[in-house]
Amino acid sequence: MNYITENPNAALTDGMHLLVDALKINGVEAIYGVVGIPVTDLARYAQKAGIRYIGFRHEQSAGHAAAISGYLTKKPGICLTVSAPGFLNGLTALTEATINGFPMIQISGSSDRNIIDLQQGDYEGLDQMNVAKPFVKAAYRINRPQDIAIGVARAIRAALSGRPGGVYLDITTAMLSTTMDVHEAQASLFTPVDPIPVQIPCSTAVKRALKLLSGATKPLVIIGKGAAYSQAEGQLKEFIEKTGIPFLPMSMAKGVLPDDHPQCAASARSLVLGQADVVMLVGARLNWLLNHGKGKKWNPNAKFIQLDVCAEEMDSNRPIEAPVVGSICASLDMILCKMEPFNIRCGEAWMKSINAVKQANAEKMQQKLNTPTEPMNYFNSLKAVSEVLQDYKDIYLVNEGANALDNTRNIVNMYHPRLRLDTGTWGVMGVGMGYSIGAAVTGGKQVLAVEGDSAFGFSGMEIETICRYRLPITVLVLNNGGIYRGDEKGQGQNGDPAPTMLMPEARYDRLIEAFGGMAFHVTTPEELKEALSAALASKSPALINCVIDPSVGLESGHIGNLNPHSTVK
Repeated sequence: MNYITENPNAALTDGMHLLVDALKINGVEAIYGVVGIPVTDLARYAQKAGIRYIGFRHEQSAGHAAAISGYLTKKPGICLTVSAPGFLNGLTALTEATINGFPMIQISGSSDRNIIDLQQGDYEGLDQMNVAKPFVKAAYRINRPQDIAIGVARAIRAALSGRPGGVYLDITTAMLSTTMDVHEAQASLFTPVDPIPVQIPCSTAVKRALKLLSGATKPLVIIGKGAAYSQAEGQLKEFIEKTGIPFLPMSMAKGVLPDDHPQCAASARSLVLGQADVVMLVGARLNWLLNHGKGKKWNPNAKFIQLDVCAEEMDSNRPIEAPVVGSICASLDMILCKMEPFNIRCGEAWMKSINAVKQANAEKMQQKLNTPTEPMNYFNSLKAVSEVLQDYKDIYLVNEGANALDNTRNIVNMYHPRLRLDTGTWGVMGVGMGYSIGAAVTGGKQVLAVEGDSAFGFSGMEIETICRYRLPITVLVLNNGGIYRGDEKGQGQNGDPAPTMLMPEARYDRLIEAFGGMAFHVTTPEELKEALSAALASKSPALINCVIDPSVGLESGHIGNLNPHSTVK
């Protein structure tokens, strides 16, 4: 349905209706946002035209929902915000989408250009496009309704082509209400052809990579979320199983191949990074998540093959001996096609040493998981979660926090691709509720969000959004009463709590009761299993306040080395 079919005798249309038509003709099914001046009617028209509008309590969460929608669908997720402060609130999520490589478009209303350009002090006045430019993949402004179709097409192509990312689309107040001939408007609409062009790698580059890999004695494949986004699980499975090479999944790539696959080396991470002589990066970057490929965790003599859609990513931290630039699936297809003469097989000794470390580490982990404590700690509480999820292997698992993220990643296995959704490359907290809502709306499946109590606080008010739309989301708050941990003593003279302390008796479960959701308060693993089972079986909004020991948790989780401490006592 578009404005023209609703009003067959209309002579004019306006920017608002035409923008909705342009989004709909390009397959937009949902918009996430917060309405207000000047975009309220735009959301109404979109809803009337059959586009689902999900209204949030904060633009940053709406942006995270749009971003994860883009990751899951390979189509740009759409976030709609008001001008100035609303735009800025959404910009964090848009920047994170760019850094993570998620296709997203933030559409924001903006003030009249003549007032902004002369800095005359308009309502919520801000030169939004130029503010956005340093933080996004591309930024455009639409000043005339006749340019809407081109503007939307350019935003879609920029968001999807090459390495995906965030695009800012500025729509001025004047443009939204400007009219034009309805038939000219209809004629201007179009859908861009092939917005994700396949990039075929160079045959010479593929043969170079295969030759390097054929000489390896301790090869390793690292699977990144770029491979997950590319939906390359079929090609990866064939390559991994034909060669016998062990693989290490990055956090959001867990499940591209099942975590219980015999060649998964996740529980022998230190060994494989420290000893691998040829490392094949598939949609993974040598950034801080991999210690930049340097330092004592890495074999200093390791040689690298890198499969990436972006040529500029090569040599970003270490020399890449065999760069393969192209779409991930196309690169893997060519590797599979050309690998037979190179006789690539992983040696039994390498896998035997990996399996020995996996077995030893598994025994250590089991001891931690099976040790009863009072109150609970991360290990025995997450063991209970893992046991319940054996019956829900196709659920979306959203995860954030410091220790909550690190321990959940290590304890809860994933079996299918693109189901684990976490903070990703930038490591920013506050994605939890937005990702949960975006996944539930986009995928139509249940979601479990495992949250640290601090991380939950960034977007906790979105539980009202979850209840308003009756989404099948269960939020599990691992509550240890603090940022990292809750047992630090304040050092001030006025009795204020320590900088890392939160309210130790917080009852997060009572928040969701105010909005009609299911509420649980648990203190033992048995209570947790019972509550989680009931919440998931209900397929209704639910929140579990899970009390764990305030003394457990490492400061900054597993990346405490990035947190400098004073050397002066």
